[in-house]
Amino acid sequence: MTTRLAVRAMALATTVLIGGACARPQAQANLEPHRPEPVAPLMMPVASVPVPTLPELLRHTVDSVVAAPMWRNARLGILVVDPESGDTLASHDADRLFMPASNQKLLTGAIATTLLGPDFRWRTPVLLHGVQRGTTFHGNVYLQGSGDPSISDALRGGRAASAFDDAIAALRTRGIRRIAGRILPAGDAMPGLSTGYGWAWDDFDAAYSAAIDELMFNEGELYVTAKAGRKPGAPVAVQTAPTLRYPQVRVEATTRDSVALPNAPRQARLQVAYDSIGHALVVSGTLALGDSARVTVAYRHPNDAFVAAFTESLEAEHVVVLGRRLTKRDTSGRAMDTLSVIMSPSFADVLTRMEKPSQNQMAELFFRTVAREVTGSGSADSAQAVGARTLASWGVTTADAAYRDGSGLSRHDYVTPRAIVKVLDAMHRSPHAALYRESLPIAGVDGTIRNRMRGTPAAGNVRAKTGTLDKARSLSGYVTTANGRVVLFSMMMNNFTVPNRDVERVQDLIASMIAGGELRPGPTP
Repeated sequence: MTTRLAVRAMALATTVLIGGACARPQAQANLEPHRPEPVAPLMMPVASVPVPTLPELLRHTVDSVVAAPMWRNARLGILVVDPESGDTLASHDADRLFMPASNQKLLTGAIATTLLGPDFRWRTPVLLHGVQRGTTFHGNVYLQGSGDPSISDALRGGRAASAFDDAIAALRTRGIRRIAGRILPAGDAMPGLSTGYGWAWDDFDAAYSAAIDELMFNEGELYVTAKAGRKPGAPVAVQTAPTLRYPQVRVEATTRDSVALPNAPRQARLQVAYDSIGHALVVSGTLALGDSARVTVAYRHPNDAFVAAFTESLEAEHVVVLGRRLTKRDTSGRAMDTLSVIMSPSFADVLTRMEKPSQNQMAELFFRTVAREVTGSGSADSAQAVGARTLASWGVTTADAAYRDGSGLSRHDYVTPRAIVKVLDAMHRSPHAALYRESLPIAGVDGTIRNRMRGTPAAGNVRAKTGTLDKARSLSGYVTTANGRVVLFSMMMNNFTVPNRDVERVQDLIASMIAGGELRPGPTP
């Protein structure tokens, strides 16, 4: 980096990060007389200006950030490390605990990649218990879940229910056209609460906070489409997908005149929420004439949603489910018969879907699956214990990280920037380094940072995980310098009152500065 560029970068960083506090007012500058630059004699020696190194620029930038008045009530944790030399390039409060938000997924993804491996697949056996007489199966069909996160529109070609196609084909092959009994979940692969420790109860209707269990359909997401009636006062028409008849929907919304209601009370607008026991979805409020709306909400009861989706798929293929209670004659003494097994894509394919869009339910299923595979129990307590042991093997102690859930939704998750960097370093040296790194969002390209750092050296370069909760914003990952050195970084900001965008500007500037700079070989001065 030339002297001129280095000085310009330092000045720009200072001005941007402290809001231009050191800049001179334009009016004052215009009042001062113009003074020509002095001309040095031809033979006068000119003193050389030392070129700031990348670590010096980073340290100056970090110092400017933490000293800015806009951050006086905030907590900022920053650590930038060269893994080749082990040198720290910049640091501030790197050993203090911060709420990571979805940076927690860096820990979950690393633990799952290490303990499950890229070729791991989830299995969901479809079991028959009963006897076939003619075209009728007198028995129940059981779905034995293992926490497969892949039965979703996103990973099944836009149709989550395509996962059931092989089972339906196997029924046809056996000549079964009616099932006298019921479709039921089997086993309890993930015992305990279906939500994470410390999740906000008032978020449970939101898709990002959907419950998880051993049977998971469409990442816990239900799409509700509402369409206004033909005249004011008419009921609003409502459809759901991908399940058409589950959950029960109660429509209380009506059509209003198309005149805009900019100051209308909240009760007048369309609202979609579950009733007090979480079984019926209530659509209330109003929708303007000729208007429509699409709302995404959570399935409150994952196993029930999966069973409903499977049942609807059978009926769509003209396999009738009678739902009768069976007699002992049909099931007594009969062993379970495996009809088919629903197989997930490989873990390597599923990992990218979790990290890039920051999918919370997948992260929670990774969290529980690792526990089930290692200990035989998919409980949250087992998951925390396995996670803590794995982190300890990377030098991250319980003083460095409180690993409470897989996604970071819990406000009881805490981790230091140094712990994040230790995990990034462990995966950088792992046999699965490429898989882990490539699963992360790419700046200016995809995932949760697709619209960030465009037009900077960081675009197409930085691979990092974001994290967002109220008063918490994180960015941690990998960046390659202009001369090809990989650098690890973690930036976690908590308790700020400025807009999120101001926090992102700081993170983006630091990441872009690393990407545009050069890191000299050998130890950092």
